[in-house]
Amino acid sequence: MQHRLKFFYAVTLATVLSVAGCAVNPVTGKNELSLISPAQEIAMGEKNYQPSRQSQGGDYYLDPTLQAYVKSVGERLAAVSDRPDLPYEFVVLNNSVPNAWAMPGGKIAINRGLLGYLEDESQLAAVLAHEIVHAAARHGASQMSRGTLANIGLAAVAVGTQGRDGGQLYGMASQLGAAAWMAKYGRDDELESDFYGMDYMARAGYEPQGAVELQRTFVKISEGRQTDFLSGLFASHPPSQHRVEANIAKAKELPKGLRYTKRYQAAIAQLNKDSRAYKAEAEALAALNKKQGKEALVALDKAVALQPREGSFWELRGHAWKLVDNLANADQAFTTAISKNPDYFSPYLARGVLRHERGQKSRGLADIKRSYELLPTPAASYYLGEQAMVARQYSQASQYFNQATQGGGELSARAQQQLGAIQLRLKPESFIQTQLLLSDRRELLVRTSNKSPVTMIGIQLRLTIGAQAQILRLPEPLGSGQTATLSTGIGPIEDASSGYRIEAVAAVPTK
Repeated sequence: MQHRLKFFYAVTLATVLSVAGCAVNPVTGKNELSLISPAQEIAMGEKNYQPSRQSQGGDYYLDPTLQAYVKSVGERLAAVSDRPDLPYEFVVLNNSVPNAWAMPGGKIAINRGLLGYLEDESQLAAVLAHEIVHAAARHGASQMSRGTLANIGLAAVAVGTQGRDGGQLYGMASQLGAAAWMAKYGRDDELESDFYGMDYMARAGYEPQGAVELQRTFVKISEGRQTDFLSGLFASHPPSQHRVEANIAKAKELPKGLRYTKRYQAAIAQLNKDSRAYKAEAEALAALNKKQGKEALVALDKAVALQPREGSFWELRGHAWKLVDNLANADQAFTTAISKNPDYFSPYLARGVLRHERGQKSRGLADIKRSYELLPTPAASYYLGEQAMVARQYSQASQYFNQATQGGGELSARAQQQLGAIQLRLKPESFIQTQLLLSDRRELLVRTSNKSPVTMIGIQLRLTIGAQAQILRLPEPLGSGQTATLSTGIGPIEDASSGYRIEAVAAVPTK
């Protein structure tokens, strides 16, 4: 058996390889397995870039000049990369966690929380160049390809892909490994991005020591207790002394460049000015996590006083007011958050849920729908599913509730119940279980069980005998959890399983 499994997986891998083939890494020139074409890779990045930005705080909007500055540094590096034709985009996210990431196709983001740890433009260039290499070298596509092949479910699917084009494999890769580019990169990918990223820095005229200092800083911080770093940047880009030493060796081979310290410090001046406000926000978050609404409001009063234009402060105020049961103030705070940042999903969702809970369902659903348009969250999906149920749009409701089950927690459990209710409406016969058996006189009987939570009437069963079929009807209602046995009038026979098949084809649930 083990030998046959090994042969089966060997055939599976050969099938995938024959369909997908190898692709050349545009940075290293090496042949590498890829289930995804460059065009598909770009499309995946385009599709996921906006939702990923929404889910991680939205774009930083308080200082548009900072966005323009980071974009200019990124474009300067991308122009000297091995794939300058990619549709690169660079954005600063409104997120305090020190992190940066790249999606396939050159979609790159850096959190404002990381910018405060950098000292000059050469260090910023080291971060962005590293991410550009991840995109240019197709590391995300490689991650998804490896993840797809590693997924045991692919083996059964891949056997049936022989003779198909790469589109089917792309579909499997995007489903099985859609989050792979956000996962932890392998050691070789990280070293490769460091190495070639420093080449890009040198080509763009930056001081390569910026990359050395950046890694030294990260190693030092990772040895401390700053868990925000460990859960942010280091989760996908783990630092190490080996990377520091490799960067030192690489820097010796490269020409000296410029650091642009004053220009960088001028660019992050607003962030530095607002650092105390974001520190107060962190205190408020800690209080909210402990269900300490009053303490959170004190910290948020401080944050708002320092930076009243930051929508996230106002949204947190809404949650704090809700915690102390002042729902009117909570609604007003969420409304203010929306006015500060109308392109971010979260305050719409918060206000929508609040209004829905307060009985203002139409107003609440309008907010929830808007939040869903910006980011389809499981929470928004649940409430929109409920709305579809009321409108008897069961197919759409089923789609919403399936999305809602992905979130876990109470809403996920409620979504599962709703899916059961939809199934009961659309296919009630699926709750009827049947079994063929023989009586003492070897007469063919049908045992029927109702697994639904309601009484069923009008139960019809189809008995198939060879190529012929007949309909049997239960004469009485069948209560929830009840079982009834019906005679078919056939017998005596020797074996109930030979040539006979029974299934429920109709049932009507009672209200």
